[in-house]
Amino acid sequence: MAIRASIQADTEDECVEGLTQLVDAGFVPVMMPRYMTDGRWMARAVPTRKAPTAESGRGAVAAG
Repeated sequence: MAIRASIQADTEDECVEGLTQLVDAGFVPVMMPRYMTDGRWMARAVPTRKAPTAESGRGAVAAG
């Protein structure tokens, strides 16, 4: 499963602000703000690093 976040906004400025907040939280833009045919603005971003694994020190998850 791929992790991605989308911003939907009424204006370009709102979309840019939302994308900026994602970047500040450690995401990388993969789609810059675009005007969609249904009258909204959209942008997308993905995390900069992969989720931790058992080998990276987080430990294994035990089924119970």
